[in-house]
Parts: sequence; structure tokens; C-alpha cells
Amino acid sequence: MKNAINDARLNQLTTWVEKLFPDDHLNITVASSDASFRRYFRLKQNESSYIVMDAPPEHEDISSFIKIDEFLAQYDVAVPHIYAKDEDNGYLLLSDFGDTSFLKSLTSANADNLYRKAIDELISMQKTHPANTSLADYDETKLRDEMSLFPDWFLSRHLDLKVPKILTAVYDFLIDEIQQQPSCFVHRDYHSRNLMVCADNTLGIIDFQDAVVGPITYDLVSLLKDCYIQWPAEQQQNWLNYYKEQAINNKLITQSQGKDLQRWFDLTGLQRHLKVLGIFCRLNYRDGKANYLNDLPLTLHYVLEVCERYKELEALYEFLTFTPEIMAIK
Repeated sequence: MKNAINDARLNQLTTWVEKLFPDDHLNITVASSDASFRRYFRLKQNESSYIVMDAPPEHEDISSFIKIDEFLAQYDVAVPHIYAKDEDNGYLLLSDFGDTSFLKSLTSANADNLYRKAIDELISMQKTHPANTSLADYDETKLRDEMSLFPDWFLSRHLDLKVPKILTAVYDFLIDEIQQQPSCFVHRDYHSRNLMVCADNTLGIIDFQDAVVGPITYDLVSLLKDCYIQWPAEQQQNWLNYYKEQAINNKLITQSQGKDLQRWFDLTGLQRHLKVLGIFCRLNYRDGKANYLNDLPLTLHYVLEVCERYKELEALYEFLTFTPEIMAIK
């Protein structure tokens, strides 16, 4: 086997792959890495191509990836096929969705078509029956823990600001609103970097190992209020309306619930984006991934947009807009 990378885990991975494909001409190259400790390699075997996931067991538990992948595959959701696994050492041999992410593919000309496809795949995920799995609930404790990343990493660590007391009331309000929504399967990171555009122009879904059972608008927010790309409000609204039609047609929500969809979408989005502001800062300070700080302005824009719209968030909006250190990020 030829490879240009040389480290202990790759050598171990190489040995494992060679046992799967004895006497074959194999070639391995770097495919990608992500915000965690996982790495991905592309394995070429004659005319075939695979992805090999490298997930160090001391940092990553691939059992959740395997469980969720196999669960979604039962419903024909577009997740990678698992050809082989070594759970003890943290290696998986997966189908290859190619190099073209949703984010790389997007243009003003094809965006509407691609986003409708992504919404259709989201509907397919939401129609599954996660009660048949042991997925955790996106409960109050988890929602609160996530939002605590905002004061801990964004306000305190990144900006050296004193945490305002108003956050407790904001968190209470958001959790109450989020818990009024129907529950379903939640990918939890359903955005343009975790969707692949395959050779046949279908979509492939990756990075779903942290899935939970939670609010129906969470993944929709991740997709339409993506922290890595922004679309005009009118376009975003058109896609939200398309989702609403599909969700009602597929009996995920009722006509009556459709009237609340915008509010659910906005307030669930605020919970997510407060969390993400903290995550991006943590990735910088804890993990040395400074490039995520470039995504703070758009994420903050989404936060301000929602806070300005709801009277219950007036105190948070005032805190954000009257704090020079925060507004300097814009």
C-alpha cells in the first residue's frame, strides 16, 4: 500500500485494511478531518473507492455512529454503508460519497434544487421511529448545558466579559418554547458541511453520531441558518415554507402546528446559535482550531436577528447591542 502520511494510527489502520483486501493494489490518501478527533482517509482498491474512519477510542466512541447508521439505513436514509468495522481500535470502512460537499456545490443557480433535496432527506430522517433505539432525549439538562457554552467560552473566555444575570430567564424561556414542539429524530449537525453531493447528484448524510430525540425544527435551523453560509431572508423563508408543506403532508406536524413553525424555528435557532458561539471559541482555545473564529460574525448575526424580533428577548438584545466588545465582532 502507498501512503504519504506516516503516524502510528495510520500504520495500524493500514494493517487492518490490508487484511480486508489481501493481495490487492491499495492506495490511501487523506480525505478530511472534522471538529472532533476523527480523521477520514480515502482507500482506492483497484476501481473501487472507500472511506476509512479513524476515531481514536480514547477520544471517540464509534458505537453510536454504527448504531445510528444502521438504524437510518433501515429507512433508506442516505447514510454510508458500513463494509467492515474494528470497534476496539476505532476503524470503519465506509462507502465513499465523494469529495464534493453541499457547501462546495452551492451556487445561486442550483441552491433551490439542492436545499429542497436536503429538506426531503430531512423529512425522511424525521419519519423514522427513534423510540426503537436508545437515543438520548434532547432534554432540559442537555439544552441548558449547551447554552452554558455561550457564557463560559464566548463571553468569559473570548471577550473577558462579566456574565449577565438575564441569561437564566432567557434559558428558561427558550427551553419552555422548545419543549412545546413535536419530538423526532434530530441529526444535531445537519448543515452544508455534513451533506455530500454524490456522483449521481443524490445527497449523502454524514456526521450523525451525536443524534438525539428532540425538537422538530432543530435540524431545519441547522440547515437554513447555517453558520458557514448565509442566504437572503426571502430565500430562507421559501425553503421554510417548503419544509412546512412537506412536514404537513407527511403528518409530522398538523395544519394548526404549522402556524407555530416560524416561532419554533426562530427560538430553537437561538438556542443553537448561542451554543455555537461558545463551541467556536472552545474549538479555538481548547483545540487550537482558530479558523472557527471566522464564523462568529454570521452566528452572532443570527442571534441578534431573533432577539430583535421577540419582546421576551428584549433584555438579551440590549445586552448584546450595548456591549462594544460583542458588536465589534459584527
